[in-house]
Amino acid sequence: MNEQQLFTDLVKEGGLPTTEAEVQAEFEKEVDAEDVAFTNDSEVSPWWRMVTALITKPVLWLIQALITAVMPQMFVKTAKGAFLDLLAWGVNLKRKLAAKALGQVQFTRATTAGTLDVPAGTAVQSANINGRVYTLRTTETVTFGDGMATALAPVEAEESGSAYNLAAGYYSVLPVLLPGITAVTNLDDWLLQPGADEEKDDDLRARIRTQFLAVNQWHTDAVYRALISGFDGVAADNVYFDSDAPRGPGSADAYVMLEIGTPDAAFIASIQSKITDEGNHGHGDDLQVLAMPETQHDVTATIYPLANLSGATVDQLKADVEDFIRAAFRGNQDYAPTLVRPWSRFSFSFLSGELHTQFPLLHGVDFNIDYIVSQMALPRLNSLTVTLA
Repeated sequence: MNEQQLFTDLVKEGGLPTTEAEVQAEFEKEVDAEDVAFTNDSEVSPWWRMVTALITKPVLWLIQALITAVMPQMFVKTAKGAFLDLLAWGVNLKRKLAAKALGQVQFTRATTAGTLDVPAGTAVQSANINGRVYTLRTTETVTFGDGMATALAPVEAEESGSAYNLAAGYYSVLPVLLPGITAVTNLDDWLLQPGADEEKDDDLRARIRTQFLAVNQWHTDAVYRALISGFDGVAADNVYFDSDAPRGPGSADAYVMLEIGTPDAAFIASIQSKITDEGNHGHGDDLQVLAMPETQHDVTATIYPLANLSGATVDQLKADVEDFIRAAFRGNQDYAPTLVRPWSRFSFSFLSGELHTQFPLLHGVDFNIDYIVSQMALPRLNSLTVTLA
């Protein structure tokens, strides 16, 4: 039963009519009860039909508004937008706002002799991913000292959003070439502060449910989940616990992952500090916050394009398929495949079906792996090779 039918049934149980015929019957019952002496109340009377419509239509509109607009906003499961914000406020939560990604990228220069400056405001971009290019900008001037071949520069995303939390290697384009600089890239742990979108209704609902479970404030998983998911970029269902006393009685581990990208050690440390240094833990509790462990996989995909496509179309298809597969391994958010997760079985045959749905020009695809079965670890790509048959 869907929610609208449920609310309709609740209104019926409350004795309210829900259809035009039922409203009209109630109106006529009231007319009879008042003993109104109408002589032109025939069903074919234009005047009576007008009077009936003027009474029944607005009542029906109000009842439908109650069912479709008012009642759904009274419950966490069905409320949306500002109404869900009010329900969140009732359990001392606020919707998380959008935030820009902060991190660092590595510049490489041609020679190690002398000094070289990378000015603040330098743009570093990704390649085109499904029609979109992501841009980071350095936030301060970075200087290569004499003998230094590489230097790390702090960067900030040009816009807010979790889509900027791209995996290692995506940010590799300098739109304006810098003299002496030969390469730029983002490393595995480049994210210091993950970017975030404004919290979606479903994610806020999950935190509200967690808050209900945590209402007793005893230090259960729900309490720690509520604390950790309050950080930007961390969803409630992306926090996993090992409660089997990894360091003896009273100890547990909380593993944190992002929708895309890998959290930096400093970000994990800030969560640990919230729990440990600010006293948000139970007496005798030993809760350690850790980044979700990762397993590395070498994936090869052989694709078969439709016949008679131009070389440029085939090259673009190959690039798009690669980005789609990387999206499944949480490398980008520009496609929406089924994602790898801890404690799951990831099916490459299912991924093949999603590729066919996404790319009609793809005739076939073969993978070198059938399944990845994960436990308390997130599967990642060690290498991805996409070849044309």
